[in-house]
Amino acid sequence: MSIISAKNINFSYAAKPVMEDVSFAIDEAQIVSIIGPNGSGKTTLLKIINGTLFPDAGQMLIDGKETSRWSRKDIAQKVAIVPQETAVIFPFYAEEIVLMGRFPHLSNYRFEDKKDYRIVHEAMEKTDTLAFAARRFDELSAGERQRVLIARALAQEPKVLLLDESTVFLDLKHQAQFLALLRQLNTAQQLTVIFVTHDINLAAQHADRIILLYSGKIYAIGKPAEVITAANIKEVYDVDSLIDQNPQNGLPRMTLLT
Repeated sequence: MSIISAKNINFSYAAKPVMEDVSFAIDEAQIVSIIGPNGSGKTTLLKIINGTLFPDAGQMLIDGKETSRWSRKDIAQKVAIVPQETAVIFPFYAEEIVLMGRFPHLSNYRFEDKKDYRIVHEAMEKTDTLAFAARRFDELSAGERQRVLIARALAQEPKVLLLDESTVFLDLKHQAQFLALLRQLNTAQQLTVIFVTHDINLAAQHADRIILLYSGKIYAIGKPAEVITAANIKEVYDVDSLIDQNPQNGLPRMTLLT
């Protein structure tokens, strides 16, 4: 059974349609990228998967159960999301931000214990954020804040990790480390990863499957070589491109033509 399923999803903001008849299924331990031009519905789709938004029509399912039937806490035990940006009003320290990722696993009768702090420490170690655990979150650089938010998501110990342009503020070193970490967690812990990106080459090189959105609909879905074609790029992005193969792995590689 698929861990995430969308069945004929329709969604509007007020009277403006944003998603129309969107259907797909994502199996456990897949890495899936969602791409498409601005306004195509990428971030909205992540929010519907996460249960932050509910479709006007159709069904969004986690483990075969509609998101509207899950409590927020139960969803948070299954799905973690790293947004494009997070506003933090109070002067929390970086470690405190990551510790918030343990909230879904706590209750009125259980507070953080040694296990929770161990998981937080491990998440910060994996994301190279331990060095500024005691620094205020609002004093960190954009890239450092993004790595802390990724650590918070990992501290949730989710089965599904949603990422909304989460590498955009990372320098090349930390971007490479993070992508390697995702593949490691995907392989070792069967973590399902769904990431939104504007970087078509990043999607082509790191996703098992790609969902290409266009005007709120799925224009193409499949393996990178099936989706990343010059014809699709021309139709959806209105640009000319050369698609060849990466000499190291044979995956599609796009070069814009000017």
